[in-house]
Amino acid sequence: MKADARRQKILTFLATKGTVEIKNLVKELEASHVTIRHDLSVLEEAGKLERFFGGAALPSLIKNVQNEKSNWDSELAVKQRYKINDVAKLDIAKKAAEMVSKNATIIIDSGSTTHLLAKQLAQKGNLTIITNNLAAATTLAGVTSITLAICGGVYRSVSQSIHGNKAEEFFSEVCADIAFIGADGLDPLKGSTTFNEGYRVTQVIAECAKSVVMLADSSKLKRAGFNQVLLPEQIKILITDKNIPEEVIKRFEDNGTQVVLA
Repeated sequence: MKADARRQKILTFLATKGTVEIKNLVKELEASHVTIRHDLSVLEEAGKLERFFGGAALPSLIKNVQNEKSNWDSELAVKQRYKINDVAKLDIAKKAAEMVSKNATIIIDSGSTTHLLAKQLAQKGNLTIITNNLAAATTLAGVTSITLAICGGVYRSVSQSIHGNKAEEFFSEVCADIAFIGADGLDPLKGSTTFNEGYRVTQVIAECAKSVVMLADSSKLKRAGFNQVLLPEQIKILITDKNIPEEVIKRFEDNGTQVVLA
């Protein structure tokens, strides 16, 4: 297949799914990894897509969304986040669900991947789940075998979650086995970051759990929010996808974080 035809197919896949992964393009287009990476680079230079580790997304999905009040706010709405690395996020959620034992008490923080985890746990039952994630709470509300606790506070529509002093006070009195936390950006040296101004509640959540498990696909390694949330040493386990580079895994492990690939 000629380069132009191959690149057009890549754009067609993007238009349909929003994201593409290199490993899938290699199979679909019967081309080498080197060839596909070059195609993505050419298309990125043309402004047709933006690359992340192991794949690419439409610019409209992965570019920073500017807040009306500030040019520095780059938070993606939850509906947009679902479309970025969607297959990887589902795999991460399934892997996270495997870590939850019967009758455990867990916290589900805000985020698209954490909501996918809630969907997995809804099928499992026999749990106590505490959350500030309204999307997750809605998913779990009808499951009679799950004890569901939802914090009070201020609702943020962009993240579909609850934050503020009331939420922080609520979680300061909670004790949980595991806290599942998401991030806008992730770095092995800096830890997790966010564009969400209500990030303090995530810090409180991390303090009240015996174990902190970060759910973050490899695209988060290319983003950095301006609010520091958790330091690397606070993250006990990172569940991510197989597109994360080996050198990044080593850096996380050097800081004491166990990396689990989904």
